Amino acid sequence: MIRRLLVFLCLTASLAAANAPADPLRAQIREALTTGADYAANVLLDADGQSRCDYNIVTSRWSPYEPAWHTGQIIFGLVEAYSITKNPHHLARARRAADWWVSLEIKDHPKLTGMVRAIHGAGIDNIVFATVSDGTAGLFALWRLTGDERYAAVPTRAGEWMLRHMYVPEHGMFYDAVDPVTGDVLKTRSPFWPEKEKQILTDVARPNNEGSLFKDMAAYTHDERYRKVFLALCDSLVAKQGPEGLWMDFTPNNAAKGSFHPRFNLWYAESLLEGYDLTHDPRYLAAARKTLLTYVKYQRKNGTIFYENFLDGSANESSPSGSTVAFAGLLWLRLTQLGAGEGCEAALERSLQWVLRNRYPTDHPDKNLAGGFFNLRASNSGAAVKIVHRDIGTAFGLRFLAAYYRHKFGDTTP
Repeated sequence: MIRRLLVFLCLTASLAAANAPADPLRAQIREALTTGADYAANVLLDADGQSRCDYNIVTSRWSPYEPAWHTGQIIFGLVEAYSITKNPHHLARARRAADWWVSLEIKDHPKLTGMVRAIHGAGIDNIVFATVSDGTAGLFALWRLTGDERYAAVPTRAGEWMLRHMYVPEHGMFYDAVDPVTGDVLKTRSPFWPEKEKQILTDVARPNNEGSLFKDMAAYTHDERYRKVFLALCDSLVAKQGPEGLWMDFTPNNAAKGSFHPRFNLWYAESLLEGYDLTHDPRYLAAARKTLLTYVKYQRKNGTIFYENFLDGSANESSPSGSTVAFAGLLWLRLTQLGAGEGCEAALERSLQWVLRNRYPTDHPDKNLAGGFFNLRASNSGAAVKIVHRDIGTAFGLRFLAAYYRHKFGDTTP
């Protein structure tokens, strides 16, 4: 009798364990990755695979803004989400977006052959270095996943063009912009500073290590030249970093106003972490950590980080930047994994909860928003208020959640 009772209890316990709900956080992150990737694949990308970019909530209209960069971010987000969802539609749409991106390659211009027509837009009608370089990380990730050579070869040819025509090696910088008509590199005047009558090198050139392009090019080609360029840019970032952990000499930071761009410094910190992964040079880790500890100070207790921040500790609170919350969270996670996350632990968890909470429901009445991750940019400088939902909240949110999921749960099974 007792034996039968013990068998019954063991069987009951086994059935209860089998039917127990999965870890709620695990399930929550998977749901966010699935619905967010669906949104990126089906709403953010148009039929050609190009990002629709910015959605004006007031007028219900999409408008392009630096489409090569935005599309590259969505590709990266979808590739990362696919690592968890294994949904073939997510991968197929990432490939369609990458096909659009590589179609930008210039093949018939006497000066620009090999470059890509990555026009910034929004009043800046130039090809911009960072639009290209930071748009490539997702393509290289897709190449590593699929083996499709085009997704690495086209960015590599563009990088080689920029290396030959835009590099200022003695200063560890690249010029920012190219005239897409003449093919000339803009070396004396920057389109980013139209109001500056006198411009110097730091106005027209930057370290431009966003996306770690030359590191990816080296991995693809095994050409040591590219590895050396990437590390020279990392060295330049260490040398040019300010005492506050930022790079205030370069646009889109604005030293005169004392304001800094929410993601610009994070891209440089990310490239330094890539440099540390490659070399284990402690200078790179220390510089990245310095940046990321600064960002801890600008995150509010509820996890919010705003778009425009000031060196005095204040912020313009009109525009909560979900992409910045996610990107900072992703890099705080990387620091933690490297054993250098002291002081970032609470900020990391705040970012996670913020990203999970601040999403549009899938049954939202505006189908342009339903399932997306929150990223708002508001302005009131013209005749009408402009409130824009930006695609990059979803792109960076997917990257962050996929990385956190792998860190926390280790597996990608349902």
